Amino acid sequence: MLEIMNLTKKYGKTLAVDNVSFLVPDGEIGILLGPNGAGKSSIIKSIAGLVRYDGQVKIQGLPGKTIAAKKVFAYVPEIPAMYDALTVREHIDFILQAYQVAATNEEIERLLERFELLDKQDKLGNELSKGMMQKVSICCALVVKPQVILLDEPMVGLDPAAIKELKAVVLELKSQGVTVLISTHMLEMVKELWDVTFVMEKGHIIGTYSKDMVGAENLEDLFFQVTSRPEDISQDGPSDTQ
Repeated sequence: MLEIMNLTKKYGKTLAVDNVSFLVPDGEIGILLGPNGAGKSSIIKSIAGLVRYDGQVKIQGLPGKTIAAKKVFAYVPEIPAMYDALTVREHIDFILQAYQVAATNEEIERLLERFELLDKQDKLGNELSKGMMQKVSICCALVVKPQVILLDEPMVGLDPAAIKELKAVVLELKSQGVTVLISTHMLEMVKELWDVTFVMEKGHIIGTYSKDMVGAENLEDLFFQVTSRPEDISQDGPSDTQ
């Protein structure tokens, strides 16, 4: 479970997120939507522990800033960061050591194979394209078997085969009881994934919708109805600038 309570984030005098609260239960996929500047990235960075904030973040009931919470949490950033001198496989090994968890060679190779990285596991970080770096970032998050996973624009830069595989993985995580939160502009990519959607505007959650509540309504139509500003979002536009 991922719980956000009264989260507020300021940059100097600029209020980016204003007293936001929401919850994604175990085994559900939450989608965080909003036009550019809505505050999505500030929430994502707060949950991931990358910025200071006021309020509370709880991961499986644990305070988000604690080591115990971080050990059951994984994060796939929008812009992947790689160590130039580490190979793909060494990135996986590094993450396993950092989390102090184990994975068999077969598990690691199966994961790399799913994202077409098995034959690239000896490539250095500075030899990878942005798409391959994104795949490595996804593999690093998955290999620790998190109970809560946060994905920020995870499909940007991926080829169609990798997007299809990532969607399958997200649904598998849901079936295993993992909590998933995806922040994205690419509504078409997540329309079959979501259980609950949080629509943001100007630092606030202006609408919370469960799939059960809205039925077959298109996610894009729902977003535009709530914001009434379709020009502010693109199917594959740039990320939130907050």
